[in-house]
Amino acid sequence: MRCTTYCTAATYDIPRLFQSLQKFGSAQMFRDCAHILIKEDRKPKGDIFYFSYGCVVLWGFTDEEELAILGSLKEFEKNPSPKAEMDEFTFRYGDNMRIEEDEIVLQTKNSLSKLAISYGIAQSVKLTTFEETIQKTIDNTKHLPEDLATKGKIVLSRKEISRKMGELFIERNFINLHSEILDTPEFFWNYPELEPFYRRTSHYLDVTKRVEVLNKRLGVLHELFEILSNELNHQHSSRLEWTIIILIFFEILIVIMRDLFHLV
Repeated sequence: MRCTTYCTAATYDIPRLFQSLQKFGSAQMFRDCAHILIKEDRKPKGDIFYFSYGCVVLWGFTDEEELAILGSLKEFEKNPSPKAEMDEFTFRYGDNMRIEEDEIVLQTKNSLSKLAISYGIAQSVKLTTFEETIQKTIDNTKHLPEDLATKGKIVLSRKEISRKMGELFIERNFINLHSEILDTPEFFWNYPELEPFYRRTSHYLDVTKRVEVLNKRLGVLHELFEILSNELNHQHSSRLEWTIIILIFFEILIVIMRDLFHLV
C-alpha cells in the first residue's frame, strides 16, 4: 500500500479545511494538523493528514485518488507552490514498527501511530522545499562574491543591489519564520508514547543533519546579505564624495569667474 506526502503550498487554511472535512466523514483537529479517515463500503479506506505548513500525507490511496484529493485541496492553499514536492513510501503491517528501504512497517492500524510517522515525513518534505529554495538563491547570487574578488566591486546598480538584498531578506525571513515546524511537534506532549515512532522516522530521513546543513546555508545567505549591504554603502559614500567634489569644483569656478569679471 502507498504512503505519499506532498507539499503543495506555504500554508493551508486549516480551520476552514476542517469545517469542510466534517461534511465527508470522521474528522479530527489537532494543534497544527487536521485528520480524516476515509471509508469505503463502511470500512476504513485510508487516512489523510493535513498539516498547517502546506503538507498533506496520504495513507492507502491509489495514484488517481491522490490526484483527486490534491485537486480538492487547492481552495485552501495559501501561496501555492509552482511544483508540488513529493515523497513516496510503501507500508504494511507487522510485529514491530520500522522503516527500511522506503517501506514502513506498522504494528497497528491506529491512526495516531500513522500521525506520529506523518509528522516526520511531512517535516522532511517541507525541509526539502527549504533546501531547494536556498540552493536556488545561492546559485543565482554566487557570482557576486566572484565579481568582488576579480573586479574589486559588484557590477550592479544601486537599484539592482537593493533588489537583491530584498530577495535575500525575503528568503531568509520566510525560512526563519517557518523553522519552528522542524522542531519536535507539540502533539507529543499529549502523546509521549508515540514520540519514538516520530524519532525513528526523523532519523531515517536524516532530518537533524539536514537542518544543520540548512542553517549553514542560511549563514551563507547572511554573508551575501552583508556583502551587498557593504557594497551599497560604498556606492552611496562614493556618490557623496563625487557630489562634494563637483560642488567644490563649481564653487571654485564661480570664484574664478567673479574675479575675472572684476578684473575686466
